[in-house]
Amino acid sequence: MVNALATKVDVEICREGNIHQMTFENQKITRKLEVTGKSKQTGTKVTFWPDATIFQTIEFDYKMMLKRYREFAFLNSNVTIVFTDERNNIEEVFHFEGGLSEFVKHVTKNDKQVIKDIVAVSGERDDVAVDVALTYTSNYNEKIETFVNNITTPGGGTHLSGFKLGITKAMKDYINANGKAADKKLNLTGDDIREGIVAIVSVKIPEPQFEGQTKDKLGNPEVQSIVSNIFFEQFYSYLDENPKAAQMIIDKASQAKKAREAAKKARDLIRRKNVLEFSSLPGKLSDCSSKVAEDCELFIVEGDSAGGTAKMGRNRATQAILPLKGKPLNVEKARLVKILENDEIKSLITALGTGFGENFDPEKLRYHKIVIMADADVDGQHIATLILTLLFRHFKELVLRGHVYIAMAPLYKVKLPGQKNGEYLYLDQDLDDFREANPGKKIDIQRYKGLGEMNDEQLWDTTLNPETRYMKKITISDAMEADEAFSMLMGDKVAPRKEFIISNANFAKDLDI
Repeated sequence: MVNALATKVDVEICREGNIHQMTFENQKITRKLEVTGKSKQTGTKVTFWPDATIFQTIEFDYKMMLKRYREFAFLNSNVTIVFTDERNNIEEVFHFEGGLSEFVKHVTKNDKQVIKDIVAVSGERDDVAVDVALTYTSNYNEKIETFVNNITTPGGGTHLSGFKLGITKAMKDYINANGKAADKKLNLTGDDIREGIVAIVSVKIPEPQFEGQTKDKLGNPEVQSIVSNIFFEQFYSYLDENPKAAQMIIDKASQAKKAREAAKKARDLIRRKNVLEFSSLPGKLSDCSSKVAEDCELFIVEGDSAGGTAKMGRNRATQAILPLKGKPLNVEKARLVKILENDEIKSLITALGTGFGENFDPEKLRYHKIVIMADADVDGQHIATLILTLLFRHFKELVLRGHVYIAMAPLYKVKLPGQKNGEYLYLDQDLDDFREANPGKKIDIQRYKGLGEMNDEQLWDTTLNPETRYMKKITISDAMEADEAFSMLMGDKVAPRKEFIISNANFAKDLDI
């Protein structure tokens, strides 16, 4: 595969006391396999030059490679990886004796832990090797990352379902055998038991079978029972040997059950009032006339002022406007019942049409572009982050499907002497370039502090018009890294956020002071 995608490949093999070398150029052998020296080492070294006619870029992404090699070292505790970037004279060495336990520790560095332990489970049956590590945090969501033969499986599969079955059975059996009388009456669900869990599930199997177009979901049916049984046995033993930790997990799950029941009542109440149904759209929503979801766009606009301007400047056929009042609720710190009681979030749920929670159906989405339109200042960026947190935590499928965007409002409008309409600039670099291109000229510069400063024509030209606007499409290349970022930025722990601000302070520009 490497040879097929490269202009040149050089292979060096140390074996049986000799160094063997072979070279290919454009998939053709230019040096036949030959002995070129002596060596006491063993191993293979492959050097390749990627083909620029195949790849969009042949610039290696240091950050992406760093993450992948670190991940690989977590998944294989007996491996040491030396990663050298000779472009920047950087070398990183990855070796983690603790394996997945250290992986969980790395993932939860920004979280408050409920139990002090990281529980590690490992075993092998029928040529299927199973490794699991987990802990419990004070978060309200679960984080479970799964791997097959060191490859991430975002779609989950039979190893994930086996883990869920195993932990649910272990907790229920433990409660029935050792729990307090009140605990035995709880009737916890799997969702209750997994609230706040952070887990890594890794299996290694000889013949993996993947499902779906993207091959990101494991389909081997035998893996489910193997993972479930291995995990059940060892996790039950942990609970039995650590009754204090077991009770903390039970108490956490009990709180989750109470919150789930309260949220169900809130959902039922909302549903009875038709707030979650298409038949009753929120009054503040200015809907579009088209009913073809692929053509429709929903602009979530900061404030009534900008919302009013956007309503006047939009294309009424395909663009809907939903103004939000004040800053949205930070869902990272709120339980489901509080989220469902929030008027702004209820309006958004109604407008999207997908439902919420167990009733969520992405196929019912009413707009195939969901555009966050906030001011180009610090407050606007904070509001955009709050909305993104909501969408990531509770509407992640919409992000994964590429429906979520951020509108890019211009920072400046510049006019040269005698110029009638002027020009909009979106970045500080654009302004620097404009000045450089027009040396010695008197430039009229207007700095926009908010969308509300624009009239409807200006807003259409800069932010709404598909022919002239700029938008950022929100994508998730790594779900766990995104999860960590939201936990750090929006969670309870102040120290990691402070460290992030200090380490990135030099990159911040144009802060409102």
